[in-house]
Amino acid sequence: MELKVANQTVYAYTGGKNFDAKPPTVVFIHGGEQDHSIWVLQSRYLAHHGFGVLALDLPAHGRSRGAPLERIEDMADWVVGVLAAAGVTAAALIGHSMGSLIALDCAARFPERVDRLVLLGAAFPMRVSPELLEATQKNEAAAHDMINIWSFSTYAHYPSNPGPGFWVMGENLRLMQRQKPGVLHADFAACNNYAAGLERAAQVRCPALLLLAQRDMMTPARAAQDIAKTIPSARVVTLDGSGHNVMAEKPDEVLDTLVEFLR
Repeated sequence: MELKVANQTVYAYTGGKNFDAKPPTVVFIHGGEQDHSIWVLQSRYLAHHGFGVLALDLPAHGRSRGAPLERIEDMADWVVGVLAAAGVTAAALIGHSMGSLIALDCAARFPERVDRLVLLGAAFPMRVSPELLEATQKNEAAAHDMINIWSFSTYAHYPSNPGPGFWVMGENLRLMQRQKPGVLHADFAACNNYAAGLERAAQVRCPALLLLAQRDMMTPARAAQDIAKTIPSARVVTLDGSGHNVMAEKPDEVLDTLVEFLR
């Protein structure tokens, strides 16, 4: 599905069904240098089980046009623009990593637009090591290797990968390689520079779920504790045996947890 936001074409995957704004809407927001495809199982299931689904490509990511946005706040404003363009009054926001900061900021500043909030791989502050941040600007291939190594609980999943026919690390590497030059640095710099996390967490009024991974090395589960304590009545679920890319390593467990929370 294509929409227009700020005179730029925006792409949103709708789960294999025509989007309908009448049922409850779920908006998926991806992390740094990724796109809508990371949500393929969860978005498709929800679209066929009573929800309207918009799995977004942020500006300059995937099929969306425009330049990458440099601030988390600007990305949150953009999400509200997508909701308006799609004719959606309020939605559940589900964000991973950088997307969790976007969803948090959006829920806090636009409470009338957000009726559920799910944060996966969340942390605050979401600091990026100086070495990695420099690599995102000067040597993207090296940055990709670092990110991939830190994003999964293991190099080779045994006895198989969670999705038949897939190699989760290779799939994620190729996804990052597909994105436009400069996107990686813009995304990681935005996460590193975001300073309003706890202020925004205190302003959240909708039901909230933090879905964390026990073996996450990118955004360790302990780094989400302050957010969890600050969001009123936040629920925390930690999945064992998964790294940062929890949607790829534990797709069924993520889906089951989302369905339970959204229902």
